[in-house]
Amino acid sequence: MDEPLWTDSHAPALADLPQADVRERLQDAVDEPVNLVLHGPEGAGKTAAVRALAEAAHEDPENDLVELNVKDFFGMTKKEISEDPRFASFIDSKRRRNSSKADLVNHVLKETASYPPVSGSYNTILLDNAEAIREDFQQALRRVMERHHEATQFIIATRQPTKLIPPIRSRCFPVPVPAPDDDAVIDVLRNIVEAEGVEHDDEGLEFVAGFAEGNLRKAILGAQTTAEQEGEVTMSAAYEALQEVRSKDEIESMLDDAEAGEFTDARKTLDDLLVDEGMDGEEVLREILRVGRARYSGDDLARLHQLVGDVEFDVTQGNSDRIQVGRLLAELGR
Repeated sequence: MDEPLWTDSHAPALADLPQADVRERLQDAVDEPVNLVLHGPEGAGKTAAVRALAEAAHEDPENDLVELNVKDFFGMTKKEISEDPRFASFIDSKRRRNSSKADLVNHVLKETASYPPVSGSYNTILLDNAEAIREDFQQALRRVMERHHEATQFIIATRQPTKLIPPIRSRCFPVPVPAPDDDAVIDVLRNIVEAEGVEHDDEGLEFVAGFAEGNLRKAILGAQTTAEQEGEVTMSAAYEALQEVRSKDEIESMLDDAEAGEFTDARKTLDDLLVDEGMDGEEVLREILRVGRARYSGDDLARLHQLVGDVEFDVTQGNSDRIQVGRLLAELGR
């Protein structure tokens, strides 16, 4: 997409969040700041909700809200952490040279939490995708939370709150963020397309909402994809624009399961493609190759081409599409 993402340009205010309970609990946190754990499925709007809270709570939210995507941050190497421009101001050459990765992570957490707020009396630190934090780093985070609780509000967003250690959970107020239902998603989409001046109809918005299956971010991006490719968000336009997106997502999921040895799950997705989507074996193989070219390289990509070629030959000879493509999935699992 060349245009700004609608998820950013139409970020909700606190009063616009589609989940009433979340609105109420976050408004309480504006009036009386407390540490929070926002937990819910992917795409339910956890990050957007925290940004909306910061907009309502801080005079200068751009500076007083600090976001750390834990999945990315804790996956960085020591070199990447020390060279990241966000942290360069408090990682000097001596610390960079003599510290382990764990030391650098702990140092970044402490320094980030100790920054004085630009406006108001406290900062807000969002730790997103927090299920990725190792237990030893969680212990370090607990100590940082204890030390800086007066001037820093910690908000932890996660799909799996049980991955957090009890001392952290006990220091945070839990806020469930359920996936919005289709009616709520449709209302959000209608407000956005009307603000963008995009032609639409109810059937098109319903199709996009159903395509997203409760994932609000996916729904908004799906509507934007449809508008950019087809010029409108109607049933026929959404079907044309999102059919390819849907099949790509399902192929990605199927390959993930196959590689992990989850053959039953991979074959269930294959059945969905063959039966529910009406694809034949050759179409599935073409999609596997299309996704595979972006997913694999070198010997892995060459092996995929060979497997697809062998299976495609058997399919064209009249053998069962399901059995033959299933054989390819089993080979990937090996």
